[in-house]
Amino acid sequence: MYAVIATGGKQYRVTKDAVLRIEKLDAEPGASVEFGQVLLVGEGANVKLGKPHIDGGKVTATVVRHGKAAKVSVVKFRRRKHYLRQKTHRQMFTEVKVTDISGV
Repeated sequence: MYAVIATGGKQYRVTKDAVLRIEKLDAEPGASVEFGQVLLVGEGANVKLGKPHIDGGKVTATVVRHGKAAKVSVVKFRRRKHYLRQKTHRQMFTEVKVTDISGV
């Protein structure tokens, strides 16, 4: 069984016991989190599609850890204008493990 959920402005295809990195959530490691924006639930050829969300559908997950992604360089440059700006950015993430999928 799999589901497509929306969180943090992105969509993720999840299965039970899958570990995924999503945008940072305000939850402690070990806490349980519910995702109510379930867009699709499927099992084999049986697929249930929401318009836009499935009523009563939810995905439950456990927060594994928080962290920072790899460093990304940001460079702004204009040639012959004496303009150069260099910065770096590390995006915060939350790693969750899916424990249950229900698409009632």
